[in-house]
Amino acid sequence: MAVIGGGITGLCAALALSRRGASVAVLEAHTIGWGASSRNGGMVLTGLKIDAATLISRYGLEHARELFKASVDSVDSVDQLVRSEQIDCQFTRRGHLSLASKPAHYIGFERAAELLARDFSHPTRLVPRAGLRAELGSDKYFGGLVDEASGGINPAQYVAGLARTARARGAMLRADARVQRMERQGAGWKLTTARGVIEAAEVLVATSGYTGPATPALRRRLLPIGSYVIATEPLSDELAREISPTGRMMYDSMHFLHYFRLTADQRLLIGGRARFVPENEHTVRASAEELRAGMLKIYPQLRDVRVAYAWGGTLDFAFDTMPHVGRIDGYHFALGYAGHGVALATHLGLAVGEAIGTGALNANPFARLPFRGAPPGLQAGKDWVLPLVAAWYRFLDWVE
Repeated sequence: MAVIGGGITGLCAALALSRRGASVAVLEAHTIGWGASSRNGGMVLTGLKIDAATLISRYGLEHARELFKASVDSVDSVDQLVRSEQIDCQFTRRGHLSLASKPAHYIGFERAAELLARDFSHPTRLVPRAGLRAELGSDKYFGGLVDEASGGINPAQYVAGLARTARARGAMLRADARVQRMERQGAGWKLTTARGVIEAAEVLVATSGYTGPATPALRRRLLPIGSYVIATEPLSDELAREISPTGRMMYDSMHFLHYFRLTADQRLLIGGRARFVPENEHTVRASAEELRAGMLKIYPQLRDVRVAYAWGGTLDFAFDTMPHVGRIDGYHFALGYAGHGVALATHLGLAVGEAIGTGALNANPFARLPFRGAPPGLQAGKDWVLPLVAAWYRFLDWVE
């Protein structure tokens, strides 16, 4: 079995396959865990990119319930994996706080809390604007919604732990092995990589935002979107308690959103879609400046705090902003996490690894979603598309 992609999805799939006794090779174009799997904000969240009401309107109540439950189960999957494999990655479950950037957004939170309780049996708690100071040291927002089920993690330590665990179970992890070509060979596959040729009975593609020309059917179904993060120098105990009394994961309600949290060593980590284009040295530097400006609008008390680190990773957005698993052109795939990849990539990577060869994958709620390509006139994988997407989201933030 060949797994293309050495991030969270690929490593979890390799772990599940190895537990079943399968011979597994993970092929990674760079170093294991190189991409957004280790370079993200470390948020392990319930929910999906689209809200519960949209899930119901698109897919019907029963399917929507399955999809949402899978998102909650995905946080449990991380929790259980960290505990069972003793992965030291600073995992905590203190919940997340969605923040209303506009008064109308808080009204939307009220409706969402009612729907989640009634139709999904999922408890949340509204926080009116007057009570927000108990949650964060900022007056920027108009209320919030707390979900206690979410958590946070050090993603680089998590991926390193997954790699050690998968290798200990017998998986072969191959870095610098970019897959250049895939060809059918009888009932199996011949994969040409930067390190040579490998033959496999089955292939799982787990390349997410780095999906390339070797799998064109997937590439045209995804948009690679950059997400960028900065982290401050460590804060004093007093300042850390002021900006985040509860230590929750936090994010606002804008399309061009900010997400932020305290790390275990009391740095403020803040990220967002400062630039939609994939990460490189220039976009990381420019995005860091934009993110610092955004940080000061939320927390002006941090004006004298130095930004110590900046990084970026490329996320994978399907055109319906939903995760997808299944089989296409004879190979398996799991991707499309749209910013919820730490939890969902764990859950779906394990699920696909357990299901390959059994036929059980068809029962997965994400396998039953239509997975369409780019709308007419748009070509996924072309950089010129991304500024148009960014402009559209800025427009939505302005009009809503």
